[in-house]
Amino acid sequence: MPNAFQPTDCLKDYYRTWISVYKEGAIRDVTLAKYRMSLAWVERLAPSLRLCELTRVAYQQLLNAYALEHERQTTMDFHHQLKGAILDAVDDGLIPRDPTRKVIIKGKLPAEKKRKYLNQFELHALLRSLKLGERADWDWFILLVAKTGLRFSEALALTPADFDFAHQTLSVTKTWNYKDGGGFAPTKNRSSVRKVQLDWQLIMQFAVLVKDLPTDQPIFVPEEKVYNSTVNDRLERYCRALDIPVISVHGLRHTHASILLYAGVSIASVARRLGHASMTTTQKTYLHVIQELENQDIDLVMRSLANLR
Repeated sequence: MPNAFQPTDCLKDYYRTWISVYKEGAIRDVTLAKYRMSLAWVERLAPSLRLCELTRVAYQQLLNAYALEHERQTTMDFHHQLKGAILDAVDDGLIPRDPTRKVIIKGKLPAEKKRKYLNQFELHALLRSLKLGERADWDWFILLVAKTGLRFSEALALTPADFDFAHQTLSVTKTWNYKDGGGFAPTKNRSSVRKVQLDWQLIMQFAVLVKDLPTDQPIFVPEEKVYNSTVNDRLERYCRALDIPVISVHGLRHTHASILLYAGVSIASVARRLGHASMTTTQKTYLHVIQELENQDIDLVMRSLANLR
């Protein structure tokens, strides 16, 4: 943004314009919302900080103030979102040198994390308790997500035409824009377009369930607006009645992936099934499972070596 700003202008004004010029229309709405949230924090924590005053100390103080109310990883995300704009300001000559160099990331201690997935026995109990009738409803939705690992918006967008009953596959090619009034939308990324293999029992159940439904209309979208809280509330009631950990619909996706990993399915296969852009995403998300499996592998290796004579 050459000549649009002066060194005496405020960081918040530069950052707001930078988001508008470089991010709007170039990134997904959910990611854009995170940038705008970062802008709101800059406006709150440094409302009068000028570009020419943005030294390493001033930038570190801004991050420290943010870190007082956020965990370290969240502070790291805030830093990365703000750093892109600041480096552009350096390139434009509005800031004499990079104030983000050698920054120290702080943050509150992470809160104790609740388990976000069910083990195999808990999942069995949940699925047995579902009331599966003759019409597609949220109980059928819960079953489908549990057995496929689909994202909430992906499962909402499914139509009968997406099922290939002969080959026992489900095509994921779109999402449902439930946050903005509905309608089909693109998948999260190119890797999210995929075919998911279904077990014979699920494919037979859905062959009967959708046989009289319009082939090109979403199976689970009612006439009124869809809220993920509706499904989460139903799932919570089941979990509490069964005295198992309360999870969300997204937790069913975590449950699906965790069970596959514990069963010995490769990380690469799980990543493809979930529609992750790379195996790195899968490894980061399910690090706790992978580490536990590695510990089991070490025990197996040691027992195998001990038996050698």
